[in-house]
Amino acid sequence: MKTTIEELVAFRAVVDTGSITAAAEQLSQTVSGISRALSRLEQKLETTLLRRTTRRLELTEEGAAFLLRTRAILDAIDEAEEQLAARRQQPAGRLRVNAASPFMLHAIVPLVPEFRRLFPQISLELDTDDLPIDLLERRTDIAIRIGPLRDSTLHARPLGTHRLRVLASPAYLEAHGKPRKVADLADHALLGFTQPESLNRWPLRGVHGDEWTVTPTLAASSGETLRQLALAGTGIVCLSDFMTGADRASGALVQVLAKETVDVRQPVNAVYYRNTQLSARITSFLDFLSQRMG
Repeated sequence: MKTTIEELVAFRAVVDTGSITAAAEQLSQTVSGISRALSRLEQKLETTLLRRTTRRLELTEEGAAFLLRTRAILDAIDEAEEQLAARRQQPAGRLRVNAASPFMLHAIVPLVPEFRRLFPQISLELDTDDLPIDLLERRTDIAIRIGPLRDSTLHARPLGTHRLRVLASPAYLEAHGKPRKVADLADHALLGFTQPESLNRWPLRGVHGDEWTVTPTLAASSGETLRQLALAGTGIVCLSDFMTGADRASGALVQVLAKETVDVRQPVNAVYYRNTQLSARITSFLDFLSQRMG
């Protein structure tokens, strides 16, 4: 049976105050509770720590040696608690963040300098994957997920939504013509995803309903790859606003079939495991992203 912190605290208090009664008052416990804690400690150690007389308590030789270890242990615990309290005020430590490469490049990376200025003691580790990952296996603190969540074991913090649009470069439209209706897309080069298939359902209104499933002429696993292909004039693509805002603002990509496009917005969530109280470094990053992306 292992010694408990409660027993060590009782032992130290008795020595420091000189009596069980005074120790009980100091710790806001009963005299019988302190006495039982001392008895359990001596039983576990199989030695006598204190000689009890009618007038006072005296440390045995073994008790004096054990008291030195007890003080070191309890001082270390106090120091650790103080350090954690300080970290709550000024978060510190390594923070591992995972996201799909387009979101990392276009949404998170531009915010990193400001976050580093606000939280200089947090060491960021940024990983990219275009498919969902196992947070525990990859030792990831926070993962950014775009689209509906399927893993019920995760806790999520909504960061906002981003609209989907059908886009093409002016060069492509000049060379191949601008589609006037959804059916015209059958005569165009369409850029789509290898997986998941849900990303190849475009928010276009027609006889088929409010979405249109495309068969890509050219497919890729990464939205950033598809963006670069669209910028190069390779075809028409459907992408989320977070990665195309600058392109649309500059005219490098223009929206097509705007009147036929349904207002579909992809949810963006920060997901994490939460078994205990979240650490300050995780909370600070979640709060920061929520404020900047909301």
